[in-house]
Amino acid sequence: MHPYNRVMPLRTVQTVCSHDCPDSCAVLVTVDESGRATRVRGDASHPVTRGFLCGKVAKYLDRVYSPERLLYPMRRRAAVAKGPLEKGREAEAFERIGWDEALDTIAARLKTIAAEHGPESILPYSYAGTIGKLGYGSMDRRFFHRLGASQLDRTICSETGGQALVSVYGRKLGTDTEAFRHAKLIIAWAANIHGNNIHLWPFVEEARRNGAKLVAIDPYPTRTARAADWHIAIRPGTDSALALGMMHVLVRDSLCDRDYVERWTHGFERLRERVAEYPPERVAALTGMTAADVERLAREYAATQPAAIRVNYGVQRGDNGGAAVRAIAMLPALTGAWKHPGGGLQLSTSGAFRFDGEALERPDLMLASPLGRPARVVNMILLGHALTELRDPAVQALFVYNANPAAVTPDQAAVLRGLRRTDLFTVVHEQFFTDTADYADIVLPATTFLEHKDVQGAYGHYYVQLSDQAIQPLGEARSNVWLFGQLAQRMEFDEPCFRDSVEDLIAQALRVNQPEKQHAWMKGMTEDTLRAAGGAQRLMFEDEQRGASFQPFAQGPFDTPSGKIEFYSEALAGQGIDPLPAFRPAAESRHVAASARFPLEFLPRKADNYMNSTFANLDRHRAMEAAHNDALEMHCEDAAARGIADGDPVDVFNDRGSLRLRAIVSNGDGAALPQGVVAARLNWNKLSAGGHNVNLLTSQRMNDLAGGPVFYSVLVDVRKAIASTTETPANPIN
Repeated sequence: MHPYNRVMPLRTVQTVCSHDCPDSCAVLVTVDESGRATRVRGDASHPVTRGFLCGKVAKYLDRVYSPERLLYPMRRRAAVAKGPLEKGREAEAFERIGWDEALDTIAARLKTIAAEHGPESILPYSYAGTIGKLGYGSMDRRFFHRLGASQLDRTICSETGGQALVSVYGRKLGTDTEAFRHAKLIIAWAANIHGNNIHLWPFVEEARRNGAKLVAIDPYPTRTARAADWHIAIRPGTDSALALGMMHVLVRDSLCDRDYVERWTHGFERLRERVAEYPPERVAALTGMTAADVERLAREYAATQPAAIRVNYGVQRGDNGGAAVRAIAMLPALTGAWKHPGGGLQLSTSGAFRFDGEALERPDLMLASPLGRPARVVNMILLGHALTELRDPAVQALFVYNANPAAVTPDQAAVLRGLRRTDLFTVVHEQFFTDTADYADIVLPATTFLEHKDVQGAYGHYYVQLSDQAIQPLGEARSNVWLFGQLAQRMEFDEPCFRDSVEDLIAQALRVNQPEKQHAWMKGMTEDTLRAAGGAQRLMFEDEQRGASFQPFAQGPFDTPSGKIEFYSEALAGQGIDPLPAFRPAAESRHVAASARFPLEFLPRKADNYMNSTFANLDRHRAMEAAHNDALEMHCEDAAARGIADGDPVDVFNDRGSLRLRAIVSNGDGAALPQGVVAARLNWNKLSAGGHNVNLLTSQRMNDLAGGPVFYSVLVDVRKAIASTTETPANPIN
């Protein structure tokens, strides 16, 4: 009998939300006598979670116990073609099978495909559906490395920004979330703190009660922008121009911290030459600001200490995204903001967590694969190309987990053409019948974070956390660790690592058996110490051990080639990349001549009440998004020029496709989108009018650093639709 089937007293289990969010909240789960979770709440003892959860995860039991949960392995019925399925009737396209049959079928097909086409014809596709260390990347990576499958370059979210930050500072560290309370000026740069980083917000509000000013820089009037003291609605993709314009003023008017710059930075004189090209008048013309406001922002930033910038990944999702993050990241180095507790910048804190990724993922197993070498690398944002055009070998099998690429990957038409291929063997490990699962040959049920054990860092604070299993997996749902360990045995991989338990993997992640290799910040950390600390243990920074606050870049040396903060990067120059930040217009922007065909800049935003595509199918979450589902937000002058009124059906289109949406027309006040910009929100395809979402209009073009996506460099036009009727998804089951 499973231990959770026994009658037990009411209990509380400590878990961690593993969804893709900087907060990594500590979650307390109440479990009743029958083993059912009855309540989730934030852990009040956690210094960042502080006893509350976001509106999404506060309703998490809706997700866990949804009647739509995928609970058993399923196989596509032979007569049903791949394609979108009507919500609630997906199971009619599949038949239930047992785990043994599912695993045997998958193993047999992968063996055959590898033998006939080579193992690189197999492509795993995953991202951050869970950011728990084991669920995100452990047994799965071992499996695909040993198999010899193509490697996936996971660039879709943060790689560009992360590499940009590392190019300047050498490590992904940032101002401590808890230190924001000390700031006197906070700039939320493309950071909707109130919407998707909600546990930073109380520290921002505490700072404001003590006299701090909040400035929001964002083309869209987000929740944070509407609550800010000053909202600067710059044009999409012009962030690097604004940062360089601010630097122009700082350098021109001698507002830099000369001592800090001389001691701890590299390449200042070359930066001085570059920023001379960005006077406020030029920056105003590029960004849509006034020259006076460029001057004002730079001066307020220089004059106010501590000054903190919370920059988020939206700025990197354009053609010039790497340069934008680099330029913004250089601002606190020029003013010496890092010297002041509460000053500096936060993009990601993930570089502080020195888990043993190699022990978890075992890249050395690629040498034991049939290839005997590392496999080729496929950029995940090029999935449409990979499934339709890649050769030598062509992709013959796709294994999707922790992701919903049919909804979130750019150039959706190309992706769906690939997924429809009858010769493509597709396996999807999921909690629901997502848009991607609609194209699967085999669908496997996955656990939620309440149903498995893991260990986790964060990218928005500095606590390592242990997440215990709170309830028995529903139905026959299984974790990633279990799935890929079992598949490895079906594939007859005889390496002992494929039989490691969850506890073994946690010990390996923490280097418990190699204490001499533990980083000083994680020294002595084990599962037992985490449990003794109430599930969350703060990293052990030297500053705090001396009784001071943790200030990651107050002084060097730094983990860069020069040992200093690098304004000028020889490493980037060696890669053929501009060693200094610059503004370059996106291929699709109002700054290029081709924009006349499609004159409006399109922001395909993430919904406020979903997390990427997660939660989009749940009724209470959808109700919170009801006003914006299938809607296009427009400036009143753009709408008037096209004869469009509020509520009219409209077609938004470019060369990649056309969406039928409903117009939401602003009144042109300060809370409106800038003129020339339109916006719509990400949703599931099958729940969208016409069966497609905003990624029908985005492209597979890559940005300037690390092969990241350009979701926010998209041009469209809009016309009033002839009729308000909408199409139904293609190929529904009736």
